[in-house]
Amino acid sequence: MNRALRISGRWRTAGRVLAALGIASAITVTGLPGIETDTATAAPRAVSARIKPGAQRCDKKNLGRTEPSTPTNSGFPNDPTGSNFSAWQGNPKNFNYDLPGKAYDGVKAPTALDRTKALSKVPGDTEKNYKAWQKIADKSGDPEDRRFEIYARYFNNSESLSFEHWFERRFIRNQVNNHKGSSFEAQLVRDFRLVGPDWLCEVTVELIDAQGNVVDTRRYDAYNQRTKEFNEFKSNSELTNKQLAKDRKVARLMPDHKFRVTGAKAFSDTQRKKIDNFNKYVNRLRPGQTNQVRGNQRIYNPVPRTTPIRGYSDYQRWFAPGCQGGQGTTQLAAASTCGTRGPLNDRINGSGKTLSEARKIQADARRFDSRGTLPRGGPGGVDFTTLELRYVGGLGKGKGMQYSMRADQMPNPDEDPGFGGEARMQLSSDALFTWLALTPEKFWVNLNPDEPDRVMDATFGRTDVGRVLLESDLEMKHDFSEALNPDKHAGARRYWDTAPRQNGMPCFPGVRMWIEPKPAQVREQDGGIYILDAPLKVSTQWLDVEWQAPGSTECTGLTDTQKHAIEASIRTNVMPVVEERVNTDPDYADLRAVYTARVAAEYIRQQDAKTATDFHKIIDSNDVSAWPLRAPNEKWTRESVHGRYMDSIKKGIEWFELEYGGKVYNQGVGGVDFSKQPKQNISRTRFNAEHRTLDTTTKTSLRSDDVSYRDTDTLYLGGGRMAAGEGENPKPTPTPTATKPGPDPTEPGGDPSASAPAPAPTGGNTQPPANRPDPDGGLADTGSDTPVGLISGIAAAVVVAGAALVWWMRRRRQDATG
Repeated sequence: MNRALRISGRWRTAGRVLAALGIASAITVTGLPGIETDTATAAPRAVSARIKPGAQRCDKKNLGRTEPSTPTNSGFPNDPTGSNFSAWQGNPKNFNYDLPGKAYDGVKAPTALDRTKALSKVPGDTEKNYKAWQKIADKSGDPEDRRFEIYARYFNNSESLSFEHWFERRFIRNQVNNHKGSSFEAQLVRDFRLVGPDWLCEVTVELIDAQGNVVDTRRYDAYNQRTKEFNEFKSNSELTNKQLAKDRKVARLMPDHKFRVTGAKAFSDTQRKKIDNFNKYVNRLRPGQTNQVRGNQRIYNPVPRTTPIRGYSDYQRWFAPGCQGGQGTTQLAAASTCGTRGPLNDRINGSGKTLSEARKIQADARRFDSRGTLPRGGPGGVDFTTLELRYVGGLGKGKGMQYSMRADQMPNPDEDPGFGGEARMQLSSDALFTWLALTPEKFWVNLNPDEPDRVMDATFGRTDVGRVLLESDLEMKHDFSEALNPDKHAGARRYWDTAPRQNGMPCFPGVRMWIEPKPAQVREQDGGIYILDAPLKVSTQWLDVEWQAPGSTECTGLTDTQKHAIEASIRTNVMPVVEERVNTDPDYADLRAVYTARVAAEYIRQQDAKTATDFHKIIDSNDVSAWPLRAPNEKWTRESVHGRYMDSIKKGIEWFELEYGGKVYNQGVGGVDFSKQPKQNISRTRFNAEHRTLDTTTKTSLRSDDVSYRDTDTLYLGGGRMAAGEGENPKPTPTPTATKPGPDPTEPGGDPSASAPAPAPTGGNTQPPANRPDPDGGLADTGSDTPVGLISGIAAAVVVAGAALVWWMRRRRQDATG
């Protein structure tokens, strides 16, 4: 509680800890990462290796022409310090790839009638049947014909999978694998000038046994015939143990060949270790030689090209004002009326609800990721507990909202994949609409033993946002008590040593504490708001409360000077510990998420006041029926939290022995008030200097599912009613009919080069060096890379409106808030 309590001697048991909250946790112990070995595969053993004839030159395959010579600056750079890893210092760059199948992600599983029609073209031969549908759909351009082509492909599948599983993890996965892999290869050929007779692409090494039989193969994305270097291109910077096991065989059988892995993302610790181990293995095979295996990092963001089709594409209700419903109703998300789509939605839907489910999804996806085109870490690569809303824009009548959210990557997704994205996304979306729907005087919570009937507003208490604030208030009280333990924190010891004393005992801090914002740093430009930093501050103040713990004694008659001294000492010695936890500890992750949504909501309010947006009817409606308490918290009550609070202050949270001979118990009183939200709109110069490329990163995140912020482990993922660069077609135009269907590029074993786009350069230096011919006119010089320019926008005036977390300020016998 907020006043000092003296516990009688019968409670003297040093070190006793009574937790007011108990959290059951499960620990999963997994096996060690797989070891790459060349002895694990079945006999017969390969005794020689050779490059299979017939590989195409990289320039011919990717540029449609051949160059007479290989440029002197061709190839990937080595690290100047001698390390076997090199990292490009330029800005991230985009590359495009076609993903037309994603436009049909709203198609439902086939009915019995659909099955009959889908199998009707060539009865008895499912492969010829789907190819017949493919011809029909190519000719007509009718999405309904394409839907039945997709059904026909599904019925050609022999894995007995559900339609949803097959569509996302086979049909789309293989389309991504082929198109994205080929486009990434083409981008590297351009950017690093892999042209001329030295460079071959998609080279296969055959492993031969003593009888001359091919017993295994290893495919490489590129091979330099002059330097004898095999190159592996991974847009997710991940190698599999199976590939590395084959690499060890090739290294042993071809001792004059080297290896390089080029990734579009920063290598994780696991992947660096794999490459390092392979390098050590090859160095041992070749005494006196070093860096026979290199890693090359060049940050790219893959951007799929998909045009949604009304009635066939999937939309979600997250952050979509047009389909939130009201008065207890919820509209269905449909492309014609509402809904959002985008890379973040896709990552959320594929994240899994539990750790076990996430691991199954991850393992299944990696089975079919032959070209390393999954996002880094694959499914499970995002730490959804860190997901926070960081950009809102594109507002206007009929436009809905565009959004981008920031999250950390999981440090070791192979062993500990992320999961639970749907719940996290739902919380942020519900929070935004709750802040908009309720009027600000309802944004408070209050845990005070004197006021069991004033815990929080009843309407606010029926939302997850209210639940998060009240639970965070209780959590902060627990952390405050722990921060007062002198055995754990030096600052607490300083407080007890300098506190006022009565009868030889130091007086306990009778304080309330509350969380309020330091100014949130934002940048308003490009038709939206970037939430750059939203730090929280924990403040404290003396407060008297009438309620007393049974059997307690306390310091009495303290002067105002003594009370102010206690305030100052707690503020200096104890509160920094609590404040750091509020800003960084996972226990407050939900609080930080709903806080950033509060900042975004205030911006939407301001824009709607200028010109009506799709949020207009929601704002100040005081109807939160569309955003209720959700499972597993649907039975949560404010009274239950107050009961836990009272139970904790009666029994104790943190017990410890003081040198002064007494035992100590402490608890604070506080509350939460979100009615104010101060923020600072920083200048364009500061934004450009401190957050370089954040604007381009955010815009790319509306279209790409794997956008790293520069070379960090921070991801940006976004979406909206219509992602930037997308157009919605009611009916696409016909596509040319191929004279011969050929192998299906979306099926396992299909031609990986089929339908591969040849994207134009999307940034960087496209000019050749002086007096040096440019083989394609679109090749980048490997010696330099022009930084991507920051997109200009209209600078907004400083936004003055509240932002943060201000705790319910109440003194005994007063009803006013501060």
